[in-house]
Amino acid sequence: MHSVAITGTGVFTPTETITNDELVAAFNAYADLYNTENANEIAAGKLEAKPQSSADFILAASGIERRYVLDKSGVLDPARMYPSLPPRDDDAPSIMADIGVDAARQAIEMAGINAEDIDCILCAASNHERAYPAIAVEIQSLLGAGGFAYDMNVACSSATFGIQSATDMIRAGSVRNALVINPEICSAHLEWRDRDCHFIFGDVATATLLQRDEDATGAHFKVRSTRLATQFSNNIRNNNGFLRRTRDQMDDRRDMQFMQNGRKVFKEVLPLVSKHIATHMDEEKVKAGDLKRLWLHQANKSMNDYIGKRVLGRDPEPGEQPNILQDYANTSSAGSIIAFAQHSDDLTPGDIGLICSFGAGYSVGSVIVERA
Repeated sequence: MHSVAITGTGVFTPTETITNDELVAAFNAYADLYNTENANEIAAGKLEAKPQSSADFILAASGIERRYVLDKSGVLDPARMYPSLPPRDDDAPSIMADIGVDAARQAIEMAGINAEDIDCILCAASNHERAYPAIAVEIQSLLGAGGFAYDMNVACSSATFGIQSATDMIRAGSVRNALVINPEICSAHLEWRDRDCHFIFGDVATATLLQRDEDATGAHFKVRSTRLATQFSNNIRNNNGFLRRTRDQMDDRRDMQFMQNGRKVFKEVLPLVSKHIATHMDEEKVKAGDLKRLWLHQANKSMNDYIGKRVLGRDPEPGEQPNILQDYANTSSAGSIIAFAQHSDDLTPGDIGLICSFGAGYSVGSVIVERA
């Protein structure tokens, strides 16, 4: 059995951002337009009027202040309210591959290896641009990597599930180097016209490079242990998948975009995640006082605060549990990896941290790492 190390990370960040104020102005203009166009039906009680949103509501509900997106103009068009991402020719790189390759090259450069040294690529994300051919195989081709590649989807836990899959292969000796890439185009599956969720998501891509520990040449983190768990629930759901429908058809099916029962998610997921982390730490004989850093899934500040307090037995100190969702919003599986990539350089040899993601399924994955 081989020891495993995280030797590189990469984060692709879009150039366009949408602040809460900008988003609220667009949403409220859409709501006014809807209410005007449907005034008679609303007056007759056949339809409900669209309520207004506010920046204060968004911040209080989520802790989000802004988000990065691939297309700002389409989202902020009150007559549209979804990104304009035109289909590409079949011989052109897909959008997911484009942004995934950017993040992957950063991780490869950080690790100090060549793309052709990669044995395995996993493209792990909540929504994939197409059913097949696999985005991962496309990324493999664009990078000039060797070995094999495949896609996987475990919603917001895709990154940590991918890390365990890569770790297991490296430990077993079937590969030496593996890339887990998370291109999350969350703006495309968000229902921007729903006040309860229109502010949640942003776009990004992350990459994590794992190698045999003996091959690591620079600063890195040893992967001490990984744990995964799933439990079926309908409370977070997206029925669109690759059975695409037109926007007019989706208007008749609210479940064709992201939707969730937020209250049930909060009530059911938090105990599940807290217990999962506590059990994982107990099995690995890692005490709360041993943890220097918690890199949690960036879904909601209140959720992360709750989990951090349950895991540590106290309120986390500044820096112990970094949040990036105020700038990136919820980026699905990529969130915990952004937090890890941006808030890990200050740890010293022997320091222990835990990466955790959780979401639809329900699913939860945790990775205990130690600074080498």
